[in-house]
Amino acid sequence: MRIRQVREDELDALREIERAAGAPFRELGMHLVADGEPMSVAELDRFRRAGTAWVVTSEDRPVGYLVAEPVDGELHIAQVSVHPDAARRGLGRELIEHADRHAVAAGGFAGMSLTTYVEVPWNGPYYRRLGFTELPESRWGPGVRAIREAEAAAGLDLWSRAVMTRGLGCSAKV
Repeated sequence: MRIRQVREDELDALREIERAAGAPFRELGMHLVADGEPMSVAELDRFRRAGTAWVVTSEDRPVGYLVAEPVDGELHIAQVSVHPDAARRGLGRELIEHADRHAVAAGGFAGMSLTTYVEVPWNGPYYRRLGFTELPESRWGPGVRAIREAEAAAGLDLWSRAVMTRGLGCSAKV
């Protein structure tokens, strides 16, 4: 397995990974999430062009990806998905640690952030094991607040969500 920048010809594959990674939400009754439309090719390409889109590959084929962008002084993970066929191998963690190293090398970031479902085992509890903690709403910056408002408008607040953050270089093993 190898992590590298996303290539333009892989953007549709990322959408398929996200669709497949969303399917397990159906078992939790979260059909809106399971059936949700992945990021568009244009959205994914914006991350790719910014240099903040990475894939983990098997035989040079993407099996997982992470896209991130600067938000409120932190590198915000907008999406991390691993295909279920490649799950439970630490690939999501490796992508997150890669993004962490990128943020350290780039400089200017206070930490990393993301939004997630609090009670979904492969979300909130997983990110806690990776060193993320919940960020109280009173400490949300305008960028994170806008992300949460967009999520709420899309109906994602039917289930408990949180903003989580961690310092850089704070890797934890699952």
